[in-house]
Amino acid sequence: MNNPAKIYNETSISALVEERSGETRVWQSISFLQAANDFSAALKDAAQFGIRYVIVGIAEDIGPRANCGKGGSHEGWHAFLKRFLNQPVNEFLNVDKVLLLGEVDVQDLQTTSEGLDNRDKEQLAQLRELCGHVDSRVIAVLSDIFAAGLIPIVIGGGHNNAFGILQAHLNAKATPAGAINFDPHADFRAHEGRHSGNGFSYAFSNGALHDYHVIGLHEQKNNQTILDNLNTAGFSYTSYQEICVRRTISITRACQQAIDSRAITSPLGIELDVDAIVGMPASALTYQGFSSQDAEHFVHLCASDKRAAYLHLCEAAPAQHPQGKEAGMLHCSQILAALVNAFLSAAR
Repeated sequence: MNNPAKIYNETSISALVEERSGETRVWQSISFLQAANDFSAALKDAAQFGIRYVIVGIAEDIGPRANCGKGGSHEGWHAFLKRFLNQPVNEFLNVDKVLLLGEVDVQDLQTTSEGLDNRDKEQLAQLRELCGHVDSRVIAVLSDIFAAGLIPIVIGGGHNNAFGILQAHLNAKATPAGAINFDPHADFRAHEGRHSGNGFSYAFSNGALHDYHVIGLHEQKNNQTILDNLNTAGFSYTSYQEICVRRTISITRACQQAIDSRAITSPLGIELDVDAIVGMPASALTYQGFSSQDAEHFVHLCASDKRAAYLHLCEAAPAQHPQGKEAGMLHCSQILAALVNAFLSAAR
């Protein structure tokens, strides 16, 4: 595969979009890549013409399943897309600097994974091997985006893709990034094969992660080894219990402290696992967490910082909604679109 990107054009989204008299919608205003050109050159051309942000999807659930979790995160990207594209463009949402790239093409890997059972030791190993192949494709696409000086907005898939994004940033910029992760899980598990629970530990070992803070880490959803490894690496967290149970710090203060304490020269990765949000259909659905408004506030605060290097929204799994996939698609579409809106409105 020469270029592991499935590049969209207006025809690609025609079945998703609608018109309404008297208003301009996102799909009518957003830019597409001129795919006739070399991929990396086309991205650099887009940057020259004023594009700043690149939206790219990853439709896979290999990483969460390789972490012994539930599937469904391959549908988060498609849930987001229809809602986001049909929003009206107005003074609060302007997409003139936004390019809709398309997807990292992992369909063949996703298809191969579909018959694999993560309860079987050998098949779990196969899922982790496939996750490594997902890494390679994410790195290839995102490296060119970063090299063009653009800011990616990555939607869908599992949190395994944090590794690929951070590694791509290192490849393109020759400097590691810091990251703030809104997540009950630190995703700093052991190197036992790639999956959604060890994206940040792999990135750290590879020199792609300079500093790291977790907002909302749940004190009972991370084992002691994970906590010890975070401490050994010099990384930090503000727990869910500190913010919501003991209430020793507000969500605003926790986020601002995390932003202010990052290295001043370190690019900032904004990571958000939607399983931090109460009732969100996700690979690890929870009824104990934060509101969607808290998540939007987190994104807003981080995106307001000039060091913001990317936004990554992951783990949305519409089929995990208690009322079924249709309800899950509606739920995920609203939250994911709102989070991207929060990013774009703060970063412009």
